[in-house]
Amino acid sequence: MNEFEMTVLADLAQLKTDMRWLIGNGNPGRFQELESRVEQHEVVIQRGFGIGAALGVLLTVVHIAIDYLRVRSR
Repeated sequence: MNEFEMTVLADLAQLKTDMRWLIGNGNPGRFQELESRVEQHEVVIQRGFGIGAALGVLLTVVHIAIDYLRVRSR
């Protein structure tokens, strides 16, 4: 083998090692870890939207009740 072939084989071996690190070699790889973190983040964001919507409804009901009591007391 000449020097070029040795370099190509070394580069391919390094690439194979990096791909195993990214994708996983029996264990969860880096991509799977990132996917799970993104899924957890999306759950937190959806929960925040839900809480915000519930608080908006609650605030609206409180304002309607205050207006109703004001009109009724006149």
